Amino acid sequence: MTKRIGVHLGTAGGASNAVERAREIGANTFQIFSSSPRMWRAPKADPQQCARMRDLRAKLDVGPLVIHTSYLVNVCSQSEEVREKSVAAFRGEVERALAFGAEALVLHPGSWKGLTRDEGLKLAAESIERSIDGLPWQETGFHILIENTAGAEFSLGGSFEQVAELVERLKAHAPVAVCLDTCHTWVAGYDLVSAEGYEETIRLAAATVGLDAVRLWHCNDAKAARGSKLDRHEHIGAGTMGTEPFRRLLNDPRFAHCAFIAETPVEEPADEERSVRMLRSLAEEK
Repeated sequence: MTKRIGVHLGTAGGASNAVERAREIGANTFQIFSSSPRMWRAPKADPQQCARMRDLRAKLDVGPLVIHTSYLVNVCSQSEEVREKSVAAFRGEVERALAFGAEALVLHPGSWKGLTRDEGLKLAAESIERSIDGLPWQETGFHILIENTAGAEFSLGGSFEQVAELVERLKAHAPVAVCLDTCHTWVAGYDLVSAEGYEETIRLAAATVGLDAVRLWHCNDAKAARGSKLDRHEHIGAGTMGTEPFRRLLNDPRFAHCAFIAETPVEEPADEERSVRMLRSLAEEK
């Protein structure tokens, strides 16, 4: 299997255990949190876990390793206190990602409530630049992936244009690329389901963020309707999108360079493996 297909995994017993878990369920890439996603303060990465993560990934050919930033981080908050906490927390995320040898760190740009959108974009770019200042990310292959959001009011990144604007502001100062989420794209109003709508959506992505900049697709069906702006993930094929958009996406040669990672609900122990099997079954390569 050459397509990079995986799922978000837990890190019980140590982050490096996720590598073995990924292979057990048929995945060759995966995403994790590097610390609790609901706590501001996080310990530094355990050097033994970092070494074991690198060794196991090389041995089992698992990658890219994607880390998802804590939900608390809001790099464009109107509150100076929250922004300062976010800068410190995001710097910790980058430090841990580099220690683990991760190729990507996914970031939701945050909420600009109380500001103008342009002010939010400016603060987000400044906060990210401050977070990585002095860190040894050069020549590592590491990228911060700006993820599109579901389009809720004041949420930065609810359109491809907003993601592109932030990347443009950052690209001279930071290693940035893009993560697109199928659920977010759909509920933000883009059509991924009809054949014509899919082509138009990809054309819009190409004209804004650029398809080469898209390194990762989060593959999630949606509980809510197109344009609802409700970020509620569903098992692939069980939501309002169905399986066909994922089949198109996985077999679209324009995204042959991408990894595809599910963030679908885990309600039963077998759900992680079920998501990987579903994505693999929809890909031409079995």
